[in-house]
Amino acid sequence: MEKSKNIRKGIVIGIIVCSLMLVGFLGSYAFFIGQLGQNKNQEVTVETGTMSLVFSDGNNGFNRELNFGESAEKTFTIENTGSKEGVVSVSWMNLLNTYLEGSMTYSFLESDTEDGEYTEIISNKNIPIVENTTDRVLASGITIPAGTKKYYKLVIQLNYTDFDQTADLQAKLETQFKITEGIIDERTDLEKTLDKLGKAVKDGEPNFAEPATTDETADGLYAMEDDYGTSYYYRGAVEDNYVKFAGFYWRIIRMNGDGSLRIIFDGTEAHGNGTSSTDRLALQNIAWNTTNHDDAKYVGYMYGGANGRASTSKEGAQTNETNTNIKKQLESWYKTKIADKGYDYYVSDAIYCNDRSTPGKEATGWSSDTGLGYGAKATGYGATARSNVWNTEVNKIQPQFTCSEKNDAFTKEDTDKGNGKLEQKVGMLTVDEIVAAGGKYNIANSSFYLYKGPAYWTFSPYYYLNSSGGARVFYVNGNGYSTGTYVTNGVNVAPVISLSAEYVSTLSGNGTAANPFEVK
Repeated sequence: MEKSKNIRKGIVIGIIVCSLMLVGFLGSYAFFIGQLGQNKNQEVTVETGTMSLVFSDGNNGFNRELNFGESAEKTFTIENTGSKEGVVSVSWMNLLNTYLEGSMTYSFLESDTEDGEYTEIISNKNIPIVENTTDRVLASGITIPAGTKKYYKLVIQLNYTDFDQTADLQAKLETQFKITEGIIDERTDLEKTLDKLGKAVKDGEPNFAEPATTDETADGLYAMEDDYGTSYYYRGAVEDNYVKFAGFYWRIIRMNGDGSLRIIFDGTEAHGNGTSSTDRLALQNIAWNTTNHDDAKYVGYMYGGANGRASTSKEGAQTNETNTNIKKQLESWYKTKIADKGYDYYVSDAIYCNDRSTPGKEATGWSSDTGLGYGAKATGYGATARSNVWNTEVNKIQPQFTCSEKNDAFTKEDTDKGNGKLEQKVGMLTVDEIVAAGGKYNIANSSFYLYKGPAYWTFSPYYYLNSSGGARVFYVNGNGYSTGTYVTNGVNVAPVISLSAEYVSTLSGNGTAANPFEVK
């Protein structure tokens, strides 16, 4: 679309100043809630005996028209005149935003002095797309030490983009602001998530050599390290891990180490354990890679070189250059069903591990395994070694939630722990998560909560044999056990996403099919 700086879009932004009401103390926590104020330049003070927070709207809001490429700025201060540290969150209030994703972004900056250097707390983040007015958190966990005053800038930008912005000509952004809460809470996000779901933690680990046909975590969740810390996972015929989100039912797989909640799609209704239904799958008959399986590179969620071009090294095979068909299909589903409906805001950018590590024949137990991982070289992969495919030693069945190589840790924006190669924040289940949940290679189990009836893909490479044997990826078959199939075969898809710890804190319900965890 040809853009012109003569195209002007009005942004009306009202600033709301909040008076705060003390709710009470609970142990080491001090909770406060924001009360609706007026669009006036004023100061309000909260005093608790040991804490006193003053919020000042520095410029009484603004009403602006913006050209594409221009920005608008709002400033305010928060001062703590008490003797105890305060923590606050700032929210969009009555937000309405119909601009395309990427068109309207914001940055949030902090300074110790009014004229000093400002540090970005949030950088160039999309303003949530909201078609019906609602409140959304803008910035959380803002710490105001005792006896200090902090200065803040909110910068809203109307962007030029590389996509067609015709729809933006009729778009709107309307919002006010409020301080939604001030919290002093010594718990970690993970501890808060455990408490929210009403779960304890148990010692030890289960017997991974046997499938789980009963609820083995009714009295507490098992723990395992992941890339963010300690993860807590469900196992067996679980009946209290239902979540309702974005109009669908999901089942909780585990709590990620950062307190976000990893969930798997389970349909438009709450299906009981052991129920076989196509409704429990989001996509049907999807090939991992549509035309070729004659190279080890095709076990990747992305791979090096064009489709049909042979790889000549492991590095070349595993370069994340070309999208597979399943990546395109899954990310398209997420955009349509989650992002375009305004739910992407609540989803965390988490790691989905397409583990292409090649531990070799000693680990996999496969005599033909070269451990090379490219071209027509017979290769077994990390999940194959950990799930007892060829090796018969039960102590080698040891799932892991960490991703062995950063190159295989698929994320959208996180390039610290992940590869940043996702276009949408969605992945699939790993074989390690299946084993942890109570599934097992080549042993039927229709009792555990990950059984869906129809087969569905996992995110885990299986092995590459030869040009005729081809590249294979693990899937969960119709009997509820993991095995592998050619990447060119059509298999169903159950998306996996991670709900943010912030969103999880707003859930209610008890996790049963009749009363799932959800935001009422």
